[in-house]
Amino acid sequence: QVQLVESGGGLVQAGGSLRLSCAASGRTFGNYNMGWFRQAPGKERDFVAAISWNAISTYYADSVKGRFAISRDNAKNTVYLQMNSLKPEDTAIYYCAADLWRFGVPPPRTAYEYDYWGQGTQVTVSS
Repeated sequence: QVQLVESGGGLVQAGGSLRLSCAASGRTFGNYNMGWFRQAPGKERDFVAAISWNAISTYYADSVKGRFAISRDNAKNTVYLQMNSLKPEDTAIYYCAADLWRFGVPPPRTAYEYDYWGQGTQVTVSS
């Protein structure tokens, strides 16, 4: 089991920034690729960003590319999502997720492929 706890959400004006954190406990954090997803009311849970277990590779949804940055600190068992130039359409609950690393398989972009999930943190961007 891996337990994930997100933090750092809140209310911010358009153009502002937030940094989300996701603290992991349980099994070896370094064995997992990590992803961030978001879900707005009435919509599906969408991929935002992912980072490989060794932090070498990162992946982004087109909608956030150039504005968001995913990173991780395996010594602190934490993954981050730096969000800049926020827009009202970024408003959603943001979830982090863990995917057990498999050789030659990049971090997935689909929610169902992730093994563990946090409870989410609300991000609201006002116009």
